[in-house]
Order: sequence, then structure tokens, then C-alpha cells
Amino acid sequence: MTFKRHSSIAQAAYHDLLRSLKDDAVSDIRGTPTHVSRNGKVYWYDTYRVGSDVKKRYIGEDSEELRARLEQHQQLKAEADERRKNRTRLVRLLRAEGFLNLDAATGSLMSAMAASGVFRLGGTIVGTHAFRLYEGELGVRYGLDLMAHTDDIDIASFSRLSLALEDAATPPLEQVFRDFSFVPQPSLQADKTWRWKQTRSDTLVEFLTPSFGEKEGVRELPALGVDAQGLHHLNYLIADPIKAAVTYRSGVMVQIPQPERYAIHKLIVADRRRGGENALKSEKDRRQAAFLIEVLAEDRPDELREAYEDARSRGPKWRARIDATLGRMPETRHLLDRVCSD
Repeated sequence: MTFKRHSSIAQAAYHDLLRSLKDDAVSDIRGTPTHVSRNGKVYWYDTYRVGSDVKKRYIGEDSEELRARLEQHQQLKAEADERRKNRTRLVRLLRAEGFLNLDAATGSLMSAMAASGVFRLGGTIVGTHAFRLYEGELGVRYGLDLMAHTDDIDIASFSRLSLALEDAATPPLEQVFRDFSFVPQPSLQADKTWRWKQTRSDTLVEFLTPSFGEKEGVRELPALGVDAQGLHHLNYLIADPIKAAVTYRSGVMVQIPQPERYAIHKLIVADRRRGGENALKSEKDRRQAAFLIEVLAEDRPDELREAYEDARSRGPKWRARIDATLGRMPETRHLLDRVCSD
């Protein structure tokens, strides 16, 4: 084992922080929790009146954990201020324990996006910012070689889910970006905006969505009020995402892919990047995949095996990309072979 773990105190503090943020997600319910069934899934909403109008604010997809919180939302509301103070203490502790710091500019932007509902409404952080957040989920320390700086923030969501939720980010993302000095970037389709760049820095926010056809075109994300670039293989990455805590101020709850799916997806993406600057990105993809696969082979071999076999079962093109990358990563291939044979 070549990776290092955070202390048991740090790991417990991180999960306390995340649990508190999940409690807060239902503590601001204004009306009555109600559920709606769509396409075989159940979604919870906060239903309340404003004058004569009935409003519905999306809470989340049904789960035993969410139902338990909804049953005690009044108590959670009463304890909200005390939880916030405790989270500030937990964030301070995590920094003292050596958790990666998030710069104030990125932290404030993620906080604003969370407040507008981006992650509640299906947005999932992908890319290096998601990789950073596995530090808490897996309880492992990152070396500097893994943490090449990036100003890009990539957010992915399913277009069909975004349409089905019948809710929207408030305030609109366009306003959030304007407040942070972001301007829309031109695309091949003049009336579509899926990339936003900050005028006072190099920070770029991109919105992505799975592509299920041959063409990776631009599609709408109605819940987020933006367009998104379609990409192949993304549906695999963002299926059944998990919650994560950003250690900024009193904590920010976001959504990221399952770590095992992220690792296998990086094997696929690494083969798609060829030549020039893409070669450097491909190398970073392989480093991240190798690190996560080493950790997961030790801690979550069953989940890793399922994710690997799932990706390989999706057809010869998927298998060809995975095998091409693993051909350059013999130690990682050996780990995956061992996990699959156990």
C-alpha cells in the first residue's frame, strides 16, 4: 500500500460535517413534504403556498435516509444555528488535520451555486474538483503530484432529469455568474451557452450532459437554466452520484460521482485525449485512475469490480478504450485483474 490515510479523528470529523449538511438540506422546509412518482422513481418536494399559488421546491430522490430526515424536519430546523457553529469547528479541525484547502474564490462560487440549487437539482461536479473531494469520502491524503492546479469547474447533469424535476435554480445561474464577473463564452451554436469564463481570472465553468446518440451536441438543462455539451460515456460517470462536503466556511454540500465510477471513467477518457495539451491531460487522468483504483482495491473491492464490469459490459468500444489505457498501466491492470478474480 503506497497511499496514506487521514487520521481517524479527521475521517470522523468529515463524516460528521457531511451528515450535518444533509440535515440542513431538509431543515428549511416551508410547507409539507410530498412525493411524486415519475418513470418508476419517487421524488420529494416541499409543497407550500404563496398567496393563492401552490409552490413546489424539489428536495431529493426518495431514500430511507431522506425519509428519516423528513420525519424530523421541524426539530432539524430548530437546531440549524447550532449545527452551523459546529460545522465551522469541524472545518477548522479538518484544516488542522491536513485536509486540502479550497481557495476562497472557488469556495465562494461553489457556495453560491449550492445556494441557488445547482447540486440539489441534479448538478454533479466532475473533473479534478470532484477528485479532490474523494479525500474525505475515502479518508486518504493526496500528494502534490496528484493535485495539479485547475481553474476549471465542470458540472454535469442528465437533461431528462433536469426537465422532469419541474423546479429551477433560484436565483438563476445567469445572475449568480454575473455577480461573480462571469461572462458567457461563444459556442458553435450562437444561441447556446454552456461555458462561462470569469473576467478577473482564468476560471471557467462548463456544463456537460450525457450524449446517448452518435452526435455530441448541445442540450438544455431546464432546472439549471443553462445549456450543456453532450459527451459520450458521461451517463456511466454520473449515475447514482453521492453527496460530498466542501471544507469552505461552515461547509458546502455538493454532488460528485461514485469514486469507483470516476476511476474507471478516467481510463476511458484518457484514451480519448490524444496529442498536444491533451497528452498532459491524459497523463493526469491515468494518475488519478491509478490512485483511486489502488485505494478502492484495498477498501471497496466489490464496488470497484462492479463498476469495472459494468463499463466493460457496455460494448466493444468501451472495452477497447479501457484496454488501451490499461496497456500503459500494468500495475493498475494487475490490481483490477486481482479484484475481478477474488
